[in-house]
Amino acid sequence: MAAASGSFDVEAATRAYLDTLQGPARAQSDAYFEGGYWLILWGTLVGILADWLLLRFRLAAKFRDIGERLSNRRWVVTGVTALLYTLVATIIVLPWTIYTGFFREKQYGLLDQAFGAWGGEQLMNLGIELLIAPLLVIAIYALIRRAPRSWWLWATGVIGAFMMVGMVLGPVFIAPLFNDYTEMQPGPLRDRIEAVAAKYDIPAEHIYVFDQSKQHKRISANVSGLGPTIRISLNDNLLERTSEPEILAVMGHEMGHYKLNHVWWIVGIYLAIFAAGLFIASRVAPMLIARHGERWGVRDIADPASLPILAICFSAWMFLMTPATNSLVRIAESKADAFGLEAAQEPDGFAKVAMRLSEYRKIEPGPLEEVLFFDHPSGATRVRMAMEWKAKHVKDPQVVVPEEGYLDSE
Repeated sequence: MAAASGSFDVEAATRAYLDTLQGPARAQSDAYFEGGYWLILWGTLVGILADWLLLRFRLAAKFRDIGERLSNRRWVVTGVTALLYTLVATIIVLPWTIYTGFFREKQYGLLDQAFGAWGGEQLMNLGIELLIAPLLVIAIYALIRRAPRSWWLWATGVIGAFMMVGMVLGPVFIAPLFNDYTEMQPGPLRDRIEAVAAKYDIPAEHIYVFDQSKQHKRISANVSGLGPTIRISLNDNLLERTSEPEILAVMGHEMGHYKLNHVWWIVGIYLAIFAAGLFIASRVAPMLIARHGERWGVRDIADPASLPILAICFSAWMFLMTPATNSLVRIAESKADAFGLEAAQEPDGFAKVAMRLSEYRKIEPGPLEEVLFFDHPSGATRVRMAMEWKAKHVKDPQVVVPEEGYLDSE
């Protein structure tokens, strides 16, 4: 399109959107998101406390002893220890999980499930963890025994393999446990989504709608899977609560993640951070065991009873790396935003979606606040990006003043 005239004021257009969130709604949005800053710290401390209790009362050693009574095979002992560790640690942190995942979400109107339905999903999550965690721990401790100095590097590769398997199988076998996925009905909207996908050679044979409204009102979409499991999915909230330009803006963003290979970018980021954390754990854990191992009943780092020690080291590392992981992921999200604006060419739809996300994201953080705590660009950043795109690519752009109450639409 022809370049826009200089009469369009990007800041005025941005402010027209931002000013639609005022009063109690903005205060609640800010309070919810800012409270999450503390949850990062307290959540880490709760996890570390749970692991410390397992050591202090020699529960991890008892889990190992149970495994040794059942079998003299090391992998069986490790698997039993990991299974019991996962189960008991989950029970210890259950009050925190209920508060953060249920009561706090209810307090801010962000969860529609009754406690029974929510609890049922937590049990399904636990069941999946009880299947996967022992396999991963068995593999890691086998590496610890065979490569005492370099196991952290090989373990990073194992974690990467588990992540890849999860990306392939998750959309087909895991996600449908929690939501029903149905093919999107043919029609003009599907045609437009397919047209955008075709423009960038993005597979669109399967476009699914999933019923996330039974859990909450948040809008969501994704391009998930690898190889034969690739599919485009959007939740029913996106269809029911937003307009066509907004839907196309969201789908353009998600297609950007696929086209820009962000799944590999993000996996690579996390594996690099995991590798550093495992390296630190491989050096710190033996020192802790040398000093406190007898009291905890932990023999050495190859003893599966050392699992809580490794978990404490790793949890502390991931907490310290939160600003880095947030920033690196946010960069990818920003690039997907830019791609989505170009793909969908719906800047006002994109701005409206950014404003809707203020239901659970602070809309205008300070610069340092955004760097430290935001794993997506803030609403203000996204709206401004959309208006800058509009100024450059839309002929004779106009400042849009959104209709009153559009953020409350269901």
